[in-house]
Amino acid sequence: MTVPPRRRLSREERQAQLLETARLLVRAEGTDALTLGRLAEQAGVTKPVVYDHFSTRDGLLAALYADYDRHQAAVLQAALEASEATLAARAAVIAEAYIGCVLTERQEIPGVAAALAGAPQMEALKRRYQDDFIARCRAVLEPFAGGRALPAAGLWAMLGAADALSEAAARGAVSPAEAVAELRQVISALAAR
Repeated sequence: MTVPPRRRLSREERQAQLLETARLLVRAEGTDALTLGRLAEQAGVTKPVVYDHFSTRDGLLAALYADYDRHQAAVLQAALEASEATLAARAAVIAEAYIGCVLTERQEIPGVAAALAGAPQMEALKRRYQDDFIARCRAVLEPFAGGRALPAAGLWAMLGAADALSEAAARGAVSPAEAVAELRQVISALAAR
């Protein structure tokens, strides 16, 4: 009896497999354990395959961060599409999606961001994702702002509150429900003022 050959993964499938393996490795052993060689070993591929996808450890970490952001944006978009078109519902969705995603990735992403803190591309990457999140929230919340534009400072304050409340919930300083409720209030107040 012959064993059928394994299907060769497309580049996108291989990248997804490598990112998932990297995520699991970080979850199990921490960010310091994540090297391109260790990833190759864990994924069952050769080092050149991993280097072809990420080039450097910083490239791998940036790809993990970008993948997290794509996931967070997709979760938020799906929840918004399923929600009622009211300020209360939209504020709840934004709060639940943001804090929920952070709590889901609480072990991996803070370590990845910390490891990338000195990397030149990290600041630009982080700023781009912050700008995208603020633009998304502006588009969702402005219809409830009585015809006025939401102030940029208020949107940045909302993002700061989201980050602080998520971090507090991740370390147990507040419950996830308390974090979501408080962020929901911040978001509602921003649109209603």
